[in-house]
Amino acid sequence: MTIRQLPGFAFRSASDYAGAMADIHDRYDGIFGAGVVDALEQLQVFQVFTSTWFTIGLFVLVISIVVCTLDRTPRLWRQSVDVRVVQPDPFFLPTLPDRAAMTGVGADEVRSTLRRHRFKVREEEVDGVRYLYGDRHQFTKLATLLTHLGLILFLVAAVVTSVFGDEQGLIVAEGDSLTVQPIGTPGLLLVKNLGFEAPGFLETGQARDFTTDLAVYQDGREIARKTIRVNDPLAVAGYTFHENGFGATVDLLVSDSKGRPLWHGPVPLDDQAAGSPYGTLSVPGRDIGLRLLLRRQADNTGIVVIAPYRMIGEQPDGTPIVEDLFPLALAAREAAPAQGTDFTVGVLGFGEYTLLIAKNDPGQGIVWTAFASLITGIAITFYLPRRRIWARLSPAGELAIVARSDRYVDVEREFGRLLDDLVATRNPA
Repeated sequence: MTIRQLPGFAFRSASDYAGAMADIHDRYDGIFGAGVVDALEQLQVFQVFTSTWFTIGLFVLVISIVVCTLDRTPRLWRQSVDVRVVQPDPFFLPTLPDRAAMTGVGADEVRSTLRRHRFKVREEEVDGVRYLYGDRHQFTKLATLLTHLGLILFLVAAVVTSVFGDEQGLIVAEGDSLTVQPIGTPGLLLVKNLGFEAPGFLETGQARDFTTDLAVYQDGREIARKTIRVNDPLAVAGYTFHENGFGATVDLLVSDSKGRPLWHGPVPLDDQAAGSPYGTLSVPGRDIGLRLLLRRQADNTGIVVIAPYRMIGEQPDGTPIVEDLFPLALAAREAAPAQGTDFTVGVLGFGEYTLLIAKNDPGQGIVWTAFASLITGIAITFYLPRRRIWARLSPAGELAIVARSDRYVDVEREFGRLLDDLVATRNPA
């Protein structure tokens, strides 16, 4: 929330990482300075949740919770199972809190009243004195083990997702398709953008809504199709495809001197330059790239400024040496040869691309299990606290009674109701 983090797809390749770090430098160099940003990068501050030190911290936390749980479990079990029905006489002193004494109530009345209040009753008799013990929600203390289990499973889910999960951004032009996993992956998934719509815009220029008619194929067979929007993704084959953004594309045809196509298809303009959509294309089979800048003309039609360039070497620090060639400016359905090259560039038209976030989270099931365990443990602890009642009935008919409960119980109210019911059963004679 404080420091921008590198996106998941930044770790797919060195170029993706370099591009994402360039954005980080653009954001923070003016604030901290390039040297500090480089130091923060080395400390993995821009990838906190996959950093070495964060992973070590999670590991230590898991060990801590496990050791704590193992240490507490025997004590919790003894507190739940070991029940002492007979208590010494000072335990029943009426001057102590939550005590009461009365006469005219027999063992049968005490027993039935406790059961009416949903207590499990145990009885013992010592030297003519009868002891009754009522226990309600005896094993509530063990619910803390469910809470601890939930915490552990949350951390396990984080590790599983980090190690085995996959999250990446997919830029898919309208009418185009793109593989989700690397080529050669068994059960390879392919997504196709069958149609994109952004029906209305706000006064700020932002879209009111945008949708993509998305189809997913596996081994050449369509397995799912849905019109997705920002908060309505498509889930299939372990992946969830979220609508994340959109932008402009330029449909280019690059042909050699003999008219043979070197490139034919849409080029996403997924960057910004001077406030306008910007993108690049490496011409296949050539050592030349194209910089593409989309501008709006006075008549609201689009024009593409195409700036060819050639890589001619590297600086000592590894940065490329670029030779800029003569630029072009083309509208839709226009073509012209690129000077200094052996090919022609034509603009067939304009379109849109959609930015999808494809996420495979194998830890998701563990997260839901952890959530259920954690909430169950907390709910039992707070809503089903343990209550206990000890009663001692002397041969002379004198009844002494003691109430004990966990801290989440209104003892005065519940004990008062129990005493009211006992008083109602009194037989003073």
